[in-house]
This record gives sequence, structure tokens and C-alpha cells, in this order.
Amino acid sequence: MNRRDFLHTAALLGASLPAFAQTQTAPKRKILKGIMWGTVGVPGSVMQKMEAVKAAGFDGVEPMGGMDNAEMNAALKATGLKAGSVCCHTHWAKPLSDPNPAVREVGVEGLKLSLRDAKAYGAPAVLLVPAVVNASISYADAYTRSQAEIRKVVPLAEELGVKIAIENVWNNFLLSPLEAARYIDEFKSPMVGWHLDVGNLIHYGWPEQWVRILGKRIATLHIKEYSRTKSDKQGKWAGFDAEFLKGDNNWPAVMKAIDEIGYHGWGIAEQGGAGSPEGLKKLSTEMDQIFAS
Repeated sequence: MNRRDFLHTAALLGASLPAFAQTQTAPKRKILKGIMWGTVGVPGSVMQKMEAVKAAGFDGVEPMGGMDNAEMNAALKATGLKAGSVCCHTHWAKPLSDPNPAVREVGVEGLKLSLRDAKAYGAPAVLLVPAVVNASISYADAYTRSQAEIRKVVPLAEELGVKIAIENVWNNFLLSPLEAARYIDEFKSPMVGWHLDVGNLIHYGWPEQWVRILGKRIATLHIKEYSRTKSDKQGKWAGFDAEFLKGDNNWPAVMKAIDEIGYHGWGIAEQGGAGSPEGLKKLSTEMDQIFAS
């Protein structure tokens, strides 16, 4: 090989190396596909519902706190499904921001039970709505009360190895990602994180911005669609009446942000349409498209 041919070959190799290296080192997106138990409307027993979820192609479910452990574990084992999270069953009726200490105590016990349920199912986190702000509960009181009550439970979360994952919902609380990050960081515990609901953010902002700011604090994802068009015309709650991929979620942008923070975990559907085997399959297929965005 003469000098000219050698330099030409070296240049070609050099040009190809960055692409090759990128292919070798790019992180592989790994999101497990789950569905929130409360949305599964297929009739039948826990086992029959789980069999329908499995047949639709899901990897797991998000049980509610307070369910029968033996029944749920038997269905998980029989179907091979996993528990991606547990949704605390008391946080709306007995919020940790309530002015009545007795009400907050019930909420704390509900969170503890949900954590123990999660441990029993092998779930990594519990979804918690931390507080509710309204005319009788001030924002400041919601902040201080909810943190105080959650701190009582952090030692149990650390003992069990199950995260308390704070969810963004329409509760008039923690309305920006910067504030959400501060709220989480003030616990100074790796067992308090964030349960990011993508659809709940669309009316107020852009989920991909929340993803980048919250970063490693994100423990779990809720996958949900939302239509600003329907919201503008029919009221904000109508925005949730949108099928996957037919709303205003910019799923490629959301997935890109998720890749950037290195998220690997559960993406759990909280979406209408799961009332039949065909509906479950449709949701499962659409989630595959979302995760591949």
C-alpha cells in the first residue's frame, strides 16, 4: 500500500469511529410497561384481571394499597407479572395536609401499609399524593404539614427499601419542577423521590422540562395523554379524554429527556380504555409506540 492509499484508508476509518463508538456506548432505553390497577375495568377476579393484563403484553401492574396481599401475590406469581409501584389508598380521603391531626394520622398509617404492601409484592416505590391545597388548607401549611408527616415514615421506607414517590396531580401543590426538586431534597433521603405523571403536566407546562430538572429524583413514570384542544374548548378535565398519541404530549421530546437523565424503570399507564381485553391490547401497543418514540 502506498502512502496515498494509506492516508485515504486511515481517513475513512477515522470518520467511521465516532459513529461506531456512539453505537457501542449509547444507553439502551429500558422502560417496563405497567398499568394502574384502578384503570383495569375487565370484569372478573384479581386473577382474571391479571391474566387479561398479561395477555395484552404488559410487564406488570400498579396495585392499590390495602389490597389482599395473598391474592395479589398469587396472581403475580401465576402470571409472571411484576408490581411496578403501589398507589397509596388513603392520600385523597385522608391527606397529610389536613388541619386535623387525627385525619393526618390515618393518612400516615395508610402510607405505612402501602409501603409494606409494596415490599410484599416486590414493588420499588409507593405513589403518594403528599398534600391538598384548598380554601381551608393554605399552601404554606400543606408544605410544612406534609413534610412533617412524611418524615415520620421515611425510616420505614429506608428499612423496607421502598421509595416514597411524590406525584404531581391537580392538588394545587408543588406547581413547578424547581419547587418539586426542593421539596424532595429537603428530606435528605434517597428513599423519597418523584412519581412523574406526564399527562398531568400538559395543562400547565411541558413534561420534558420537568424530566430534566427532576432528573435522578424520578422514581416512576405515569404514562397519560392530554389534549389542550379539548381542554380549551370543553374545560380542563376534558383534556384527559384523549387516546394515546392523539393528544398534545410530545412523546419524542419526553423520551429524549428520559434518555438524557438515564432513566430505567417503570412506565405505568393511567389511561382510559382498559375495560376490555381489546382495550388493554390497544393501550399496550400504543405504549410500545410511545416508548419507541
